[in-house]
Amino acid sequence: MQDKSAQDMELPVLQVPLEIAFHNIESSEWAEQEIRGRVAELERIYGRLISCRVRIDQRAKDLTGTIPPVVHIELGIPGRSDLVVSHEPEHLLRKYRHPDLHKAINEAFRIAERQLLDLKERRDGRTKASDHDAENQSLGQIAEITPEQDFGFLLTKEGGLLYFHRNSLLSGDFDQLERGQDVYYNEDMGDTGPIASKVRVKNKSSGTT
Repeated sequence: MQDKSAQDMELPVLQVPLEIAFHNIESSEWAEQEIRGRVAELERIYGRLISCRVRIDQRAKDLTGTIPPVVHIELGIPGRSDLVVSHEPEHLLRKYRHPDLHKAINEAFRIAERQLLDLKERRDGRTKASDHDAENQSLGQIAEITPEQDFGFLLTKEGGLLYFHRNSLLSGDFDQLERGQDVYYNEDMGDTGPIASKVRVKNKSSGTT
């Protein structure tokens, strides 16, 4: 068995300390240790977690002691609202024959892990799409621009012209574009042929604006 200091060193560190609260139920060391271990697993799945708050609430009791507690998890994630996981006692009563605190913790964190995996897949998918766009960027020049009609044409390095619309400009001011100005773009297929999309004005120093 490892000592406590060694265990603590293995756990990833949240930007905000983990909060664990017990309501209408006695706190227990084994429950806290289990929660800390499961939170560490969440951090391994999604390394950008800012905070985690876990609340264990025994909302109701009966003579048989079969009503399980509710485990409520709030995960702080940069760039979006908190991810909240919670289940009602009826959920555990339907799923388990003898639900208890251990099963309540396990079920809540199982749901949290699944939601974080889904979020990570969506995030990685967006990153891959962005990387794909960068790999397929080309450098061209503004050949014609008609701000009043919301479109213009780019001159490609092959000497051809590509139509682009105001809405395709991702950086820079469409109304300030000038002939001969360098831009990065991706080539796509429009309704009538090739067009320029994801147009970015090239910064005069060393990159896009």
